[in-house]
Amino acid sequence: MAAGFSADIQRDFSSDENIAAGYQALDFRQEGFSIQFRVNEQDFQLQVLGKHNMENALAATAVAGSIGVSMKDCATALSKYEGIYRRHQVYGQKNGIWFIDDYAHNPVKCAAAIQACQPVASKIIAWFQPHGYKPTKFLRDDFVKEIAAVLRPEDEIWMSEIFYAGGTAVKDISANDLINDLKALGKNAYYCENREQFLETVRPHLHSGSAILLMGARDPSLENFAKAVWKEL
Repeated sequence: MAAGFSADIQRDFSSDENIAAGYQALDFRQEGFSIQFRVNEQDFQLQVLGKHNMENALAATAVAGSIGVSMKDCATALSKYEGIYRRHQVYGQKNGIWFIDDYAHNPVKCAAAIQACQPVASKIIAWFQPHGYKPTKFLRDDFVKEIAAVLRPEDEIWMSEIFYAGGTAVKDISANDLINDLKALGKNAYYCENREQFLETVRPHLHSGSAILLMGARDPSLENFAKAVWKEL
């Protein structure tokens, strides 16, 4: 079915004004925790973060349009979309600091998660727990490249040690290796081996108007970790 969309320009979709398609998303804007854009002259507004969510909404709209759903009905339905668990899950604001939890776990998704939060806060403190020694080693250069590209001068990236799920993995890389690579590029990068010490260690870096973004996957205890950080923030 996906191949059929790209083969027929009238059913295809694009968020690039230079690429012709039957469904085009244009004029992306993000204001706080809301994004706005137009698809075929119809205004859309969603209560989520990031350009990637516009692209997801565009794809859903193209599918709905292909079976006869009007753009107006698509916009109305998506305006009620509340997001999903651990995808830029906004816990709220406490002591002037926004707190957001996200499932991002590969280089591109981590970068997108950071970038999506930037319009909300003057400073992003992103924390990431990589998972798996082999995947982290394989993606090391990509993690460094993608994260470094989106960090603003005031933003920070923190990492705790790689999540180990057991087995015979060769522990020949550390999250600190990625942090050192980022430091070498002049980025504000910090290693906090034990995540239980993260909040107390990072407190001096926080100020009103900043945001903490937690990122990670595969580790079933991440939900409880996020709740604990939010409680103590």
